[in-house]
Amino acid sequence: MRVVLGLLLLLLGLCGSGAQGEGGGLDERGAVEESSEQTTKQTTTDIWAEVRALRDMVVELKVELKVELRNMEARVKDSESQVNELKAELMVTKVQMELLQRENSVQATQLISLETRLTATESKTSDLEKQNADLQTRLSTSESELLVSKSRIDQLERENEVQATQLISLGTRLTATESKTSDLEKQNAALQTRLSTSESELLVTKSRIDQLERESEVQATQLISLETRLTATESKTSDLEKQNADLQTRLSTSESELLVTKSRIDQLERENAEKPKVVFYTALTNSGQVGPYNADITLKYSKVFTNIGNAYNPATGFFTAPATGVYYLQFTVFGHNTNAMGLQVYKNNQSIMHNGDLQQDGGSEYLTNSLVLKLIAGDKIHLVLPSGYSLFDNAGHHSTFSGALLFPM
Repeated sequence: MRVVLGLLLLLLGLCGSGAQGEGGGLDERGAVEESSEQTTKQTTTDIWAEVRALRDMVVELKVELKVELRNMEARVKDSESQVNELKAELMVTKVQMELLQRENSVQATQLISLETRLTATESKTSDLEKQNADLQTRLSTSESELLVSKSRIDQLERENEVQATQLISLGTRLTATESKTSDLEKQNAALQTRLSTSESELLVTKSRIDQLERESEVQATQLISLETRLTATESKTSDLEKQNADLQTRLSTSESELLVTKSRIDQLERENAEKPKVVFYTALTNSGQVGPYNADITLKYSKVFTNIGNAYNPATGFFTAPATGVYYLQFTVFGHNTNAMGLQVYKNNQSIMHNGDLQQDGGSEYLTNSLVLKLIAGDKIHLVLPSGYSLFDNAGHHSTFSGALLFPM
């Protein structure tokens, strides 16, 4: 397009030059015609003919160029319209791009957060998987141990049932043996009495035999009778020896059963030894007079001589039952130069005993009392000095508090 425009401009310049020569150069041409040859005129005529032809071509080209320029303007307008539409679309696209960029930024932030959470979740999941694996291993071990324990418990229960049956049987047999032994002892005593009698009778009989030898056939008959009785006595003695042998055998069996019973008793004693042992013995203070006060106070027996099981706390004055059972508790109160002495026994927050004494002469006096209580594990016992009452204690340990577990339940 630039080449065509340059050619058009060149032609327009030539056309302008030709017009000037045609209007103002007639005089010159006349002068030239006068001084030039005939051949030059012909050449000039041909040139101007070509110039005119070129001008006509230029005019035609101008017309065509105008048409093309109009077409180009229309096309430019269409292009501008399309450009405006493209600009509008570009603006929309930019807005959409910005929205998408913001969305992408938010999504990128969310994606980073999700990746962080996913990483943490994966880490937690890995840890949980490890923990689950450990728990499964421990669970399998526990289940195996539980199966073994159940098997051992079943076996022990069967053994205990067999031992209980055997114990009952042994007890029955032992009772029967003792009864039979007592009967045999009575029989032996009777037999010994009879044997002594028989021996006495035998002596008498021998004495009488001496006489019977001198006597008649009646005395001989009596001798035969005595021999018969003696034979019977010897037979009975033989039977008693056999019975004694049987008794010795049975007695050996009873002794074996008794050893087994003693072994079980030892086992029960060991089991009892494993049961909780609770014993304490305390005294109040070395400071002398305690009280009177304007309000009830909890007595803290600070001198602890015995505290097996550590159930008594000297810092609080409370005895706490470590196991459910029956407990024996005892206290001693000493009043010296006071009008009122005594105390109250509290179980948890409830008063269960009040002991006191009013001394008219203000001398010295002891007061001792004891309790047997069933306490549940965790029950607390403490002693309270009532308002207006006083006690006395020093290095002589006059006021004491003690207790022990009699048996658990």
